[in-house]
Amino acid sequence: MKIELTKLAHARSGDKGDTANVGVIAFKDEIYPILVREVTQEKVKAHFGEMVKGEVERFELPNLKALNFLLHESLGGGGTLSLMTDAQGKTFSTALLRMKIELTEEEAGSLGIR
Repeated sequence: MKIELTKLAHARSGDKGDTANVGVIAFKDEIYPILVREVTQEKVKAHFGEMVKGEVERFELPNLKALNFLLHESLGGGGTLSLMTDAQGKTFSTALLRMKIELTEEEAGSLGIR
């Protein structure tokens, strides 16, 4: 079954020059392995499409049950140069949480997701 990340995690985002920085944090410890498996660099890059012109890097933070993504060349030059409405990348976290990921029926059942 496919579900949005909003059911499994929360996120924060901001900017580092022309790079958006997005952290995704699992609601529960048992969700973290699902995030590691499903929220890959390739899937995140595909989810954002043309918005991210550069590469996507992923960093695993198991002690925090979180993933951190750097979306290079995604802010039109950065906060002081960009004419984008969201030049600091604050809405990238909400956009990433709209990404759909795959759960097995067993995983969904154990997490109470229908």
